[in-house]
Amino acid sequence: MNKKKAQPTAPSSKPKKKEGKAAEVKATNAPTHKMVTENRKARHQYEILDSVECGIVLHGSEVKSLRNGRCSIEEAYARLTNGEMWLVGCEIDEYRQASIWNHPTKRIRKLLLHQREIARFAGRAKERGLTMVPLRVYFTDRGVAKCVIAVCKGKKAHDKRETLKKADANREIQRVMKNRKIG
Repeated sequence: MNKKKAQPTAPSSKPKKKEGKAAEVKATNAPTHKMVTENRKARHQYEILDSVECGIVLHGSEVKSLRNGRCSIEEAYARLTNGEMWLVGCEIDEYRQASIWNHPTKRIRKLLLHQREIARFAGRAKERGLTMVPLRVYFTDRGVAKCVIAVCKGKKAHDKRETLKKADANREIQRVMKNRKIG
């Protein structure tokens, strides 16, 4: 039995990792998202029951326009057709530099979800009085466009007033607690 002796290795030519603030910042950062648009009215007009994140099928000029923040989802909703989810009413402005290769601003866009997610999500949406509304559109840290769709139930006028009263009361409590001197 021949035993091989371990050969001494030459010092590696790889540069050592720098330690310090830069290394700490990279280690503690959570995934960041570049927000494009948010549907703030949806939280006032609807009671959100469930939400799901999905991808969006886009043309090249739409991606450029989204990166410039030129999108509106205030009037948009999601629809289930032939087992596929579609985003209807989302307006992405034309990208001026695209000239003749521009996209229609209010075209119907396909949403990318797994079949089991569609079955679970759409099953709830088929219930009476529920609708699917986009809450926000953003880019992930990898540069992929995503949309958060929620199953919502419309609020009545008295529900909206009740929500506003609760928010005012919580704001007043927070203000008093902040100004209260302990000692």
